[in-house]
Amino acid sequence: MTHATRRRFLSDGFAAGLGLGFVRPADLLAAAATRRAARAEAVIHIHLEGGLSHLDTFDPKPEAPLEIRGPFGSLKSKLDGEPFGELVPKLAAVADQLTVVRSFTHTEADHDRGQHSVLTGYQPSPAIEYPSLGAVVAHELGGRNDLPAYVCVPSVGRSFGAGYLSSAYAPFAVGGNPAARDFAVRDLAPPKDVDAARTARRRSLQQRLDAHFETLGDADAVRAIESYYQQAYALIDSPKARAAFDLAAEPEAQKERYGRRPLGMGCLLARRLVAAGVRYVAVPRGGFDHHSQLVNSLPTAMADVDQAVAALVADLAASGLLASTAVLVTTEFGRTPRLNADAGRDHWCKVFSVVLAGGGFKAGCVYGASNAGGAEPERDPVRPADLAASLFTLLGIDPGKRLLAPGNRPIDLVRDGRVEPGLLA
Repeated sequence: MTHATRRRFLSDGFAAGLGLGFVRPADLLAAAATRRAARAEAVIHIHLEGGLSHLDTFDPKPEAPLEIRGPFGSLKSKLDGEPFGELVPKLAAVADQLTVVRSFTHTEADHDRGQHSVLTGYQPSPAIEYPSLGAVVAHELGGRNDLPAYVCVPSVGRSFGAGYLSSAYAPFAVGGNPAARDFAVRDLAPPKDVDAARTARRRSLQQRLDAHFETLGDADAVRAIESYYQQAYALIDSPKARAAFDLAAEPEAQKERYGRRPLGMGCLLARRLVAAGVRYVAVPRGGFDHHSQLVNSLPTAMADVDQAVAALVADLAASGLLASTAVLVTTEFGRTPRLNADAGRDHWCKVFSVVLAGGGFKAGCVYGASNAGGAEPERDPVRPADLAASLFTLLGIDPGKRLLAPGNRPIDLVRDGRVEPGLLA
């Protein structure tokens, strides 16, 4: 081991002992410089659970045989020569704001493993639980304006958690159905029967108990709980922060534009949250595991997605937020390039599509391609680690950084992934 390498090792170990991961003065300066170059300030991540058929939405094959192209037609998009499926006319109309990746690929055809790969950038491992993209962003960028850094609407799904990072970076779940007329995030307002003096006494007692428990054992776990308390107190104490969650403040016409369904209202709430300062909002929507009768099941599900996501992109663009807000529309894998005996499609991870917008992604772009049968990448394959590296770069986060997992084990933020220049403006 050279002298320089020993010095760096000792510096890393000292920082780890302070609970700072691999943070050194030089890293802080580099991180500050990178943040100054950041293109995006926030992310809205819509994840379509179940496995969306790429062939019937964003990668139609109108010239292919019926058993490949499926029961739906295609239509012109705002991108010359690039058709979209007939089920996404509103998204086709805003395609000049989108980046459609038609060559996304990984190796996991199981729902849970596929979701983990897409939402973390890592293949699942029996040895360690990797953090979601949102948890990494929360860890690296922190919160703003007394708001949580990372929010899930409405609840925390599989692979959306903090993984090996502290639970302080786990998402805040709003709970409930945002499309319900009486939707409200529980417990945001201070209890009416607890006055300020009583609240102060409770906080003081909690702080003394935490300080005592830190001396007894797992100080990291206690600090994570303390962080949760601090975030909760900040949110409760800030009327402006609480107002960000108030969907009732939105005009009725705006709600109609997004669609008064869970995904539409979830996207509208996400827009309110990033405008107020939340760094990462995840909006999962289930119902895309269509093994049979695709013609009967997919149109209803896609009508919801088409309306909500197109409205979100147009709204962000009109408000000036799209330039600083990255929008991701992902799914855990695609569907088989041929219809099965039940007129549906089965799991297919070799190639599928994801849609990106804003935040420094290249607008009006189709990146990569599947082959003529929609079965595998024909050019420019993009893997989950590549998307993670590209997204982190736009946010001013160094994808080459390493974090410490339990046991002081250094873990690459992104492993074997590269920034895709063709995705970036």
